[in-house]
Amino acid sequence: MTTTGGTAAEDSAAHPRFAEAVREMGLAELPGRVRRFPDATRTAGEAAAAIGCELSQICKSLIFAADGVPVLVLMDGASRVDLELVRKELGAAKVTRARADVVRETTGYAIGGVPPFGHRTATRVLADRSLLAHDVVWAAAGTPYSVFPMEPKTLIAHAGATLVDVREPAE
Repeated sequence: MTTTGGTAAEDSAAHPRFAEAVREMGLAELPGRVRRFPDATRTAGEAAAAIGCELSQICKSLIFAADGVPVLVLMDGASRVDLELVRKELGAAKVTRARADVVRETTGYAIGGVPPFGHRTATRVLADRSLLAHDVVWAAAGTPYSVFPMEPKTLIAHAGATLVDVREPAE
């Protein structure tokens, strides 16, 4: 398959599973927009510093366990997820952070490189409304060294996410 906007070298910036998944989703141009950095962009702060954007323009992909079932929450990089709001949104008895092995098993990616879509398994996805405050957000492309830009509404749609308000209140 020929991609538009990306060479083989550029495509290699994304995790191979992610590059394949987005092509299958009809996003063949996306791997060519992935940026790879020499230093890790594992945290939102590292990613924002490397890109030169606001911390809130980073889209964090966080896996939680709601009554033991993995759920993905997409959150802006400047905010924290309020587990009680997630619990209420899902009607769950208990919501906790997923263990690293559960994250890898569910998504196919390690913590720090989890993209918002292109996962190994289908997972329920919640996207915090705060992501809509920007024209473009940056998300992981399957590795702790790679990110891609996308318009938030498009990212949320491709993730199959439900738009919610689940961030902790600002102090």
